[in-house]
Amino acid sequence: MPRKRKPLKKSLLTVAAAVLCVAALPRARAAAAPSPRPILATVDTRQVSRPISPYEYGMFIEHIGPLVYRSLWSEMLDDRKFYYAISSRAAPAPAGPRFLRMMALRRWQPVGPDALVTMDTRDPFVGLHSPRIELGATSAHGIRQSGLALVKGKRYTGYIYLKGGPAARVSVTLTWGHAARDRAAAQFSGLTHGYERVPFSFTAGADTARGALEITGTGSGSFHIGTVSLMPADNVDGFRPDTIALLRQLHSGFWRFPGGNFTADFNWYEAVGDRDTRPPVLDHAWNAVQSNDVGLDEFMTLCRLLGAAPYITVNAGFGDAHSAAQEVEYMNGSTATPLGALRARNGHPAPYDVKFWNIGNEPYGPWELGHTDLKDFLVKYGEFARAMRRVDPSIVLLAPAAMPDEMTIEGVARDLHIASDEVPYCAAADWTCGYLEHSFGDFNGITEHWYARAGMRFDLARGRQGLRIDHMEPGYVPAKESVLQWVRAPSDRVRLKAEEWRHYEGRFPAMRRGKIFMSIDEYAYTGAPPDLKLSLAYAMVLNEMLRHTNFLRMSAFTMGVSTLDFDATAATLNTTGLLFKLYGKHLGAGLLPVKVTGDSPQPLTRYPLPVETNPHEAGSATYPLDVIAAVSPDRKYLTVDVVNATAAAQLLSLDVRGARIAGRSQLWQMTGPTLESANRLGQKPRVRVRRIATAAAPTLSVPPLSIDIYRFPLTSSPPPGEEGADEGQRP
Repeated sequence: MPRKRKPLKKSLLTVAAAVLCVAALPRARAAAAPSPRPILATVDTRQVSRPISPYEYGMFIEHIGPLVYRSLWSEMLDDRKFYYAISSRAAPAPAGPRFLRMMALRRWQPVGPDALVTMDTRDPFVGLHSPRIELGATSAHGIRQSGLALVKGKRYTGYIYLKGGPAARVSVTLTWGHAARDRAAAQFSGLTHGYERVPFSFTAGADTARGALEITGTGSGSFHIGTVSLMPADNVDGFRPDTIALLRQLHSGFWRFPGGNFTADFNWYEAVGDRDTRPPVLDHAWNAVQSNDVGLDEFMTLCRLLGAAPYITVNAGFGDAHSAAQEVEYMNGSTATPLGALRARNGHPAPYDVKFWNIGNEPYGPWELGHTDLKDFLVKYGEFARAMRRVDPSIVLLAPAAMPDEMTIEGVARDLHIASDEVPYCAAADWTCGYLEHSFGDFNGITEHWYARAGMRFDLARGRQGLRIDHMEPGYVPAKESVLQWVRAPSDRVRLKAEEWRHYEGRFPAMRRGKIFMSIDEYAYTGAPPDLKLSLAYAMVLNEMLRHTNFLRMSAFTMGVSTLDFDATAATLNTTGLLFKLYGKHLGAGLLPVKVTGDSPQPLTRYPLPVETNPHEAGSATYPLDVIAAVSPDRKYLTVDVVNATAAAQLLSLDVRGARIAGRSQLWQMTGPTLESANRLGQKPRVRVRRIATAAAPTLSVPPLSIDIYRFPLTSSPPPGEEGADEGQRP
């Protein structure tokens, strides 16, 4: 039975984006000081959970503004297909969230009078119009895009589609300064009345963040530009080699694509085939123009380069079951099928065999394009599932759900006029229950999302009133917390998901028989910079997820490229990336999590969560430390992970049951001098992972502000039949 809590005088609730405050216990006041005695952690190697899935450390990526194109794709030019009209007038201030305003697309500017550059709608090369430039005999007329980052001595290659009269002479020029020598040009003449693709290549003569590409012409008549591309010559199948090399180190089991809110307006038919003739599109979810260069085939190339499995979300917003089924056929069908044959004509004859498919993204949210209520969406979902499985019965389908906590935080419960402080299970706001009650058999797994807001907590009363602070969702108020409370906050959300899942398993026993699993395929602790403090929080999140591998089989961090510190020409792993690299390498797939108990329980959360189930506290009973452990499949090694988010060293005594530690251990320790320590591009890393040989002592001294992964050799194995793992459950 869950623990009963006394009701609070004020309706103050901590949920997804909130930071959980710890009750004023004596141990909490002493959290920064060393324990007066060693904290006991009992590790029972005989009680194991299902093996860690290769999909526990997945990543999520979405076309939000230029995010994909600035971080992963090598294209240097914005709006290369000319969605916007070209004018010297200042572009209107971009709308939408602050991060999109900061990443606004660069615009093309006229070279010469505005009137000589028009957007011709007659027979455009791609999209709605193509630039037409009127020529003069002596003055160069054309267009220019500035703000390009160039590296001295680096080679850049590209191409342009041109058409025009025989008297037109066109120059494509890369500039890196204002002097006449600070440029390189390619000359083209003999244009025809049909578009022709012509290549060019330049080597930059200086480092600059203010390079420019100019396309100008002289002569008589006019010329048209179809589209233009410029990439560093060292791109790998169109992707940035620096960010790809770093992301490969994370051991990500899968990447989820294309969204996110972007999915509900995504037309996959226009995202395959020749990139140059795919129309640019306005993403109505984020109010941002997309060049449509990174589509389905490019995503599969990305997964191949990263060594990750693909996970595709189909458009269940404005999309329909027929288009979703055809998308499955394009990705997985043989060349004997119409869409498989199209894939082959696009240069990819072998089926991709995509296993994981998500039908829609956050359809429960009124922010989602094409939003409907639960009753109507369940009908729609069933049509999608049946149509997609007719094409490929082997696919694993995931239903986009939301438990009562998510529905309360995001205001959907408020919109449905649910007045209770606790959203009842299987009420109208409980989408997860809706699938379980009405769509069983149409899914293999259920997805959950959560976002915690650093430094904030959720106030249900304010949420009901729709009161918001700045850009936050209604209901968030500032939280006063210790460092340990701040670090622990997001892992409490994972624990809540696990408690809710167990409630559903009790109510719907067929979940276990059908081996239904959970995927937290979007999560993040937002509003905090990537530093050691945030890494300590994410370490506790990963630990909490690894405590529930019996049913929590997949997760995807938002965003995959949030593990990087990058600019236009270089990148490095930030502290978040370093953490994922550490866990992926040393707590990776196949290890068997084992039961850890202790003598120092986590303190109660001050603000209970808005659900019927009062969850246990996140973390192990080793407060203020957080401890998880796992054995290797051959039972020869024990891995123990310890997170110390306090400012003092802590003593941890290990009591290992069912096996015996024999010999020296290895320790991989991630730490830095302060909580604010960060790894930034162009600076010496302040947070590092060190490998240390240690003695097999029963008591460990755990340094402050550290994440420590120990690997101990073992001498004995448990008797046969004690594994306790169900290998048949997917994934």
